[in-house]
Amino acid sequence: MNAFVAVAGSHEARPVLTIFAVFVVLTLLLSLLGTTSDGTDLSDFYVGRRRLSSAVNGIALFGGYMSAASMLGNPGQVSLSGYDGIAYVLAPAITWVVVLMLVAEPYHSTSRFTVGDTLAHRLRARPVHLAAGITTLFISLPYLIAQLIGAGALAAPVLGYHTPTAQRGIVACLGLAMILFVVLGGMRATTVLQVVKAVLMLGVCLTLALVVLWRLGWSPGNLLSLAARRSGFGEQFLRPGIRYDDGLGTLDLVSLQLAFLLGAAGLPHVLARITTVSTRPDARRSVQWMGLLNLGFVVLVVVNGLGATALLGRAAVVSDASSGNTAILLVAEQVGGPVLLTVISCVVFVTILAVVAGITLTVACALAHDIYGAVIMRGRASQQSELLVARLAVVCVGLVVIVLSMYAQHVPISFLVSLSFAVAASAVLPAILFTLWWKRFTTRGALWSMYGGLATAMLLAVLSPAVSGEPHALLPDADFAVFPLHNPGLVSVPVGFFLGWLGSVLDRREPGGADCTQTEIRALTGAAAGTETGSGAGQPA
Repeated sequence: MNAFVAVAGSHEARPVLTIFAVFVVLTLLLSLLGTTSDGTDLSDFYVGRRRLSSAVNGIALFGGYMSAASMLGNPGQVSLSGYDGIAYVLAPAITWVVVLMLVAEPYHSTSRFTVGDTLAHRLRARPVHLAAGITTLFISLPYLIAQLIGAGALAAPVLGYHTPTAQRGIVACLGLAMILFVVLGGMRATTVLQVVKAVLMLGVCLTLALVVLWRLGWSPGNLLSLAARRSGFGEQFLRPGIRYDDGLGTLDLVSLQLAFLLGAAGLPHVLARITTVSTRPDARRSVQWMGLLNLGFVVLVVVNGLGATALLGRAAVVSDASSGNTAILLVAEQVGGPVLLTVISCVVFVTILAVVAGITLTVACALAHDIYGAVIMRGRASQQSELLVARLAVVCVGLVVIVLSMYAQHVPISFLVSLSFAVAASAVLPAILFTLWWKRFTTRGALWSMYGGLATAMLLAVLSPAVSGEPHALLPDADFAVFPLHNPGLVSVPVGFFLGWLGSVLDRREPGGADCTQTEIRALTGAAAGTETGSGAGQPA
């Protein structure tokens, strides 16, 4: 990355490593302080005993959802594509309306720890817990790998290293730190990390945006006109058509936006965060906090992305990185020199660590609670044994992801992230919405929806131009792309909902739908929210 030439290999690289090392040590201490006294409390490890305030949880929700791709990639999209880039980043700003209106309160009331818990209130416990655990793995692992790949690609040049070996070493160090965070502190340590990350990310983005506006005379008009002039496209830069210039390109955008819009409501680590507060109103307020912070962040992304084009020119951004991922770093170096560049680099490190910690905890919870506790032990596992399995799962998942990330440095990050969202929207969200809001939903419908949505999204992704048939594809020398869109969401999301409906109406084991009395009581009143009964243990297998 040319953005780091000023600091890489010089004494300016030392503050980055020093600040990050200090932060790691302090957060590990907080993790130790945040553990339970006897180390056997599942509720504390998984959801922080549901004692977080709505404000703190909303900030942590924002911190756990916004990845390094959001901080680096979204300003780059705006700086390169103008209007089309702004349209690209708008989906995260409105997705929380879906979460707020359809998911937050009823999910909080019906889930103990995982997606499988919500489904098992009215469906057969073992099959839906197994399906929930498997889909959580397929959603979370690509997301984890993408974050660690990005960490290596970013950190190595900052610290003055430019070899693949150095990137792998940084990936390993960051992954091991993440394992320590989660094993020692569980949800409490993860919350501390995500809150700190959210505050830092908003702070540096706001500072950079204010400096950009100051350099342009505090005039949004100057920002827009200068960005258009230095983009090379003129006024067309502020109109649709630069990135998505034909019918197929428009469908690509719609497919990607649909996956992002609905996928956030089905991401297991986002849903897990909703359960860390004590009441339904707190869950709603948490999502409201998240929505406000998200909207503000999108505004800052647009200002900084347009600022990169206005101050540097689109050609300079492209020459540094064709993806535009270094746009915000170039602006930081332009307006604040190596000091601001160093600060933003440290914040990106923290951003990656926070997201990775939250997702790893969610995967461990799915393995220990859904697969071990509900499927293997049939709901009879002790808290001590399940907690031990959860911590072992953190270590195992962390090591597997570290190894995969070290040898997948060439895999496009955007492909992995968008695939995770597409699977969440296609496999998890239909099952949750049907369970909460449709009386005729059955166990077969849930299994068809989850496994069918997962299989459809994965198959179409493999057959898409993102994997083969294009110069920037995962396999550029191969060509088996028979599905024309880069993201499968436009097809796989309707398929997931359709299979949930079809499986339910054809299910003769539960004619008319599985009993939804308890789910309705919990979803509408929250009367049983927060209870520590075995999730689905009493359901027929």
